[in-house]
Amino acid sequence: MTQMTAADSFVQAVQVLPLRLRGEALSLLEGDRARTEELRLRAGWPMTALIAGAERPLGGPPVEGEELDQLVEIASRASRHAVLDQIRRGYLTIEGGHRIGLCGTAVMREGEIHALRALSSADLRIARQVEGACAPVLDGLCPGGRLADTLILAPPGLGKTTLLRDLIRAVSEGEGCLPLRVALADERGEVAAMYGGRPQLAVGRRTDVVEGCPKAQGLMLLLRGMGPQVLAVDEITAPEDVRALTAAAGCGVTLLATAHGEGRADLERRPLYRSLLEEGLFRFLVGIRRDRGRYCYNVEELR
Repeated sequence: MTQMTAADSFVQAVQVLPLRLRGEALSLLEGDRARTEELRLRAGWPMTALIAGAERPLGGPPVEGEELDQLVEIASRASRHAVLDQIRRGYLTIEGGHRIGLCGTAVMREGEIHALRALSSADLRIARQVEGACAPVLDGLCPGGRLADTLILAPPGLGKTTLLRDLIRAVSEGEGCLPLRVALADERGEVAAMYGGRPQLAVGRRTDVVEGCPKAQGLMLLLRGMGPQVLAVDEITAPEDVRALTAAAGCGVTLLATAHGEGRADLERRPLYRSLLEEGLFRFLVGIRRDRGRYCYNVEELR
């Protein structure tokens, strides 16, 4: 898989915007394009770019509601019904792995969201592959050359998913460690970003992906059907996720997961995460912090 530059990824992502907004986005200098993480569209307000964690208005006229509808029309290739399941979940994945988050008025049926109408805002998140992100921690997580059970823990926005994706890729490819079959439960499509049945972001040749279903169900489907050596999941958020991981650990599968938190103290304080420690599911805990714009990792052995 050819890796794009950060600026190229930006240009690819903005092709989904209506013509006026696309031109506005492309007016950014190349350096700013490379650093833009998201483009925010809110009806009645100018489009903004999220650069280095701060929103910056691009100076154009306010976004119109019709332009939000056009965005979905372009992103779905004029087949809105074909992406209705994604829209119900509040996002669309487009070619290149970029994601469009959507807000509007929810249409409810039998207590569940059936559709979104009267769109009010959208968030175009630019996907970027960071191959080599796991290099600083890979050796420490692979005693004897084989990946051990690992939990990545950090607050939102510090690169948990980026590190998870690159660990999956490296293990699947046997890059710096023993190659293993990896099965990924990618509920929201943020890790592999499947499009047309193919990952848009590199997760390795020995990786099988199921997306679009609750994590716990996806984990059990993969465990039963794909014979994985490593089972990976992004963001443990519910008791059923922990139960599925516990069942997988009992089958001898190596676990690789992420969770929101500040450090080991968070694991010990929160009931959901405390059970991860009590069950001894993970051997290594990887913490992430940002220092002067760079990510720094800390690896702690739990058992």
